[in-house]
Amino acid sequence: MGALGKLTGVNVETIRYYERIGLLAGAARSSGNYRIYDDRHVKRLTFIRKARDLGFPLEAVRRMLALSDQPDRPCAEVDDLVVEQMGEVERKIADLTRLRDELARLAHQCRGGLVSDCRIIEALSP
Repeated sequence: MGALGKLTGVNVETIRYYERIGLLAGAARSSGNYRIYDDRHVKRLTFIRKARDLGFPLEAVRRMLALSDQPDRPCAEVDDLVVEQMGEVERKIADLTRLRDELARLAHQCRGGLVSDCRIIEALSP
């Protein structure tokens, strides 16, 4: 499993987790009971890692994998998943922008001095 992790950039615990939840097929075992992974495992795990790097939730990854196993189907469902993920990214950017603006507002309230007079502590206190 260490070799598969090195090839794909995925740690061993995550590989085991993906096997447990059915995203990655279990591997054959050697006579010494070591897992034997083949190119299909490498390709599938690389796909999963790239999709996760783009922020896709596991269920979307599962759906894309199912669709990738049906190459003659139209890709509209994949497009829909990408558009949905783009919307989620836009929501996160908006949330982070609001967070940054609020932190900037708090930082500008600081006048130095003692913590007992700190406007930031005051603004955060109930």
